[in-house]
Amino acid sequence: MSTVAHPFEHELFDSTPVAPLGIIPLEGCMDLAVQVNDYLCKWKDRIMEDEDGLCAYPGYQRSSFLLSSERPRFGTGEGKAVIRETVRGYDLYIMVDVCSLSESFNLYGHKVPLTADDHFQDLIRTIGAISGKAHRITVIMPYLYEGRQHRRSSRESLDCAIALQELQRMGVDNILTFTAHDPRVQNAIPLMGFDNIIPYYQMLKALVRNVPDLIPDRDHMCIVSPDEGGINHNIYYASVLGLPLYTFYKRRDYSNLVNGSNPIVAHEYLGEDITGKDVFISDDMISGGDSLLDVMKELKNRGAHRIFAAVTYSFFTKGIDEYQKAYDEGIFDMVFSTNLSYRPKELLESPWYRSVNMSKYLAYLIASLNYDHSIGKFVNPISRIERLMDNHWSSLREKGLI
Repeated sequence: MSTVAHPFEHELFDSTPVAPLGIIPLEGCMDLAVQVNDYLCKWKDRIMEDEDGLCAYPGYQRSSFLLSSERPRFGTGEGKAVIRETVRGYDLYIMVDVCSLSESFNLYGHKVPLTADDHFQDLIRTIGAISGKAHRITVIMPYLYEGRQHRRSSRESLDCAIALQELQRMGVDNILTFTAHDPRVQNAIPLMGFDNIIPYYQMLKALVRNVPDLIPDRDHMCIVSPDEGGINHNIYYASVLGLPLYTFYKRRDYSNLVNGSNPIVAHEYLGEDITGKDVFISDDMISGGDSLLDVMKELKNRGAHRIFAAVTYSFFTKGIDEYQKAYDEGIFDMVFSTNLSYRPKELLESPWYRSVNMSKYLAYLIASLNYDHSIGKFVNPISRIERLMDNHWSSLREKGLI
């Protein structure tokens, strides 16, 4: 990496920070936190070579912004949080992946993986260990805890709203999340900061880099929403790329209830002919993966040329065997997802999977917030998308593909 600071780095560090920066990663989030910290330290070092302002500011002569902490557990499953360094007056960023399956603990002699509830409780413990001594606390929770239980349709709990209100009561100032299942859940905490960011630019960047012969015009490509819930994401892609948008809707059996929801009878297609066209599908996540796979099979039956799916989270809770089989049969071409949350090892090794690294983007967000800069350019990256696509069109012309 070049030792010359990028102008954007000077823009980030051109004023006094809110407070000394500290990052506390919870178990299951360490790999991402280390990458984020590396970017922040490189930027800090390069700016300090050019300017003396940061050198005099307390807390910025550190070799790392990561703060030492741990969350040990007793044999009964109870636990505690311990922070090994001072946090008094710090601008703290607590990173938590509530869906990580990479950590476990001993419960009555049995090795048990940490669940989402365990990760959230560890977050509460960590905030409790801070004891109100931090200047400001921002929780970076890429996958919003209980985000799919965001509204009440019968006599049932509103878990996500209750969790957000608990964080507010604990003294959290801001929550940073990505592609929330329904961002309107922030109405439960109207006086607390809540930023929901969707990685539009990063997904498109990964797409054009991995598919250099992609021709994103109305004759060769279209956008398809897998259901009515993901329509807003796909509207954005269709609008910035100038492509047609089609959608599916889920026809459900409302007379039955299976695992808390009405089973899907069929995915009904609403759109025009897609024969010979590349199809781009965006959704917030792949959980079990059945719905998205059904949609891709239907699109292939309708004559789609290549199918690319982009999701923020790829959990594959039922494994990847069905997707591997579909890939071998030519049903789809690639699945893109971010490294913001846990991904099974077998997925990372799959030939059809492409990882979208969000560590640099997350580092920019943390640096901007630490200096009280606007993050509007990250929330709506239209100018960067336009530059990206202009470069892609130039590359297509140079290769003689158009």
